[in-house]
Parts: sequence; C-alpha cells; structure tokens
Amino acid sequence: QVQLVESGGDLVQPGGSLRLSCAASIRLFSIYTMDWYRQAPGKQRELVAAITSDHTTNYADSVKGRFAISRNNAKNTVYLQMSSLKAEDTAVYYCHVRFASTDYWGQGTQVTVSS
Repeated sequence: QVQLVESGGDLVQPGGSLRLSCAASIRLFSIYTMDWYRQAPGKQRELVAAITSDHTTNYADSVKGRFAISRNNAKNTVYLQMSSLKAEDTAVYYCHVRFASTDYWGQGTQVTVSS
C-alpha cells in the first residue's frame, strides 16, 4: 500500500517562502515520477510541479521561476520549495504518485498567502 504524507503548509505573507515535504511509503521510490498538485477553493486541482526518476522537472507556467521541486531518494521524500509567494498560491497542496496504474494522493497541506 502506498502512503503519502505532506507537511510544511502554513500561513505566510506575500513575498515569503515555504518548503513543503512529502514522505512516501512506496517500494522503489526512486523510479517513480512524483508530483505536487494544488486546489484552491472553487477551482479544479491543478498540476504544480513534477520530477521524474532522473530528476527532470516540469512546472506550471504560473510557478516557473518561483517554485522548485526536488527529491531525496534516500529518504523517500519529495520537496517543493516555494518562493515569492502570491495570494493566488493559496491552496491545499497535494503530493501525488501513479503506482501500478493507480493514482495515490496525500491528505494535503494548507498554504495560505495573506498579509
């Protein structure tokens, strides 16, 4: 069974930074693409960033240059470093992995950007 546990969400002022973490209990973690999604109130869940097994990264246009996804395969953990945060980044952030043709999600962590 796959479990994903996010942490690091918080209330932060515009222009601030946060680092989210996602600890994954999954065999052979290093071979899977890991993603971060977010869902703001009243909006659809959207892909924020992804990192492949060879550490290739991909970002939504709205976060390029401000967010950075990384992974530590020794710790089975994926990170999302968020900088220059804006009010529109406010959302619940979810970790995701597709394993054995099944999508797995964490419980989410709330990020609120407000003064």
